[in-house]
Amino acid sequence: MSRLPWNGASSSRSEPYVVCLLDHPESTIKVSVAEWTTFPNAPITEALLDIRVQLPEDVNLAQLATFYDSVKERYPNKRERLSWQGGMKLTPTGDVEVIQSQGGPDGYLLTSSDGKQIVQVRLDAFTSNRLRPYDRWETFRDEARDLWELYVKVAQPKQITRTALRYINRIEIPLPMRDFKDYILTVPEIAAELPQGLAKYLMQLVIPVPEIPATAIITEAMEPTAEPTKVPLIFDIDVFSSKVFEVKDGEWWQVFEKLRDLKNNIFFRSITDKTKELFQ
Repeated sequence: MSRLPWNGASSSRSEPYVVCLLDHPESTIKVSVAEWTTFPNAPITEALLDIRVQLPEDVNLAQLATFYDSVKERYPNKRERLSWQGGMKLTPTGDVEVIQSQGGPDGYLLTSSDGKQIVQVRLDAFTSNRLRPYDRWETFRDEARDLWELYVKVAQPKQITRTALRYINRIEIPLPMRDFKDYILTVPEIAAELPQGLAKYLMQLVIPVPEIPATAIITEAMEPTAEPTKVPLIFDIDVFSSKVFEVKDGEWWQVFEKLRDLKNNIFFRSITDKTKELFQ
């Protein structure tokens, strides 16, 4: 168990979290197919389907920009997507060396008129995002697949290097609350001799699932709130496979069905009946 700084892409948090890597067979998630409940008030705030790719060397931003012509009626809003990287490293003498930031435009971000549907076409990836309200898996998947086919025609990717699904849930737990485990089954455990009150927490689990093969990253965080009757809990499920596929191999799309089953297993095995009542 090691303590690492928060590195969320859309957050400025500096609090540490605990990463627990479960890397032996007894600790993996057992994936099974079941009938999942569809909630009228699902807690999903954002769903993402992401495909990392290797493009031909001659594909550039100007070529990616032509993707917009095929979808501008559905996704009329277009802007450049910027990516920047930087960091620090330790030298052999123990000094900290700052790595110069570098980056720039790497693709385009297109949004629907209502801002709820987003597609990102990049030089290294394709991503389809859906913001609340989320309909159902079939609607989300089919829209992403249609957009992916258009991306393939424009960018002509050579290989798929990573496939991922990410679902960010916001669960509003009513107060007063006796125990977090009345609503969520995976929570930090405080040593018995310490004060048991919990003002906020941030926790991440990284769990290998070799039978797919895939990895699940589960992140939980209490959000600050001025609401005295409830506490918001972010339950973020990110599942991905790093198996490499040829684009022409149509069977690779089935990986998303397996990732979806894995995501659902994590979600439904982590909540209680009291939690499900919140989504009715």
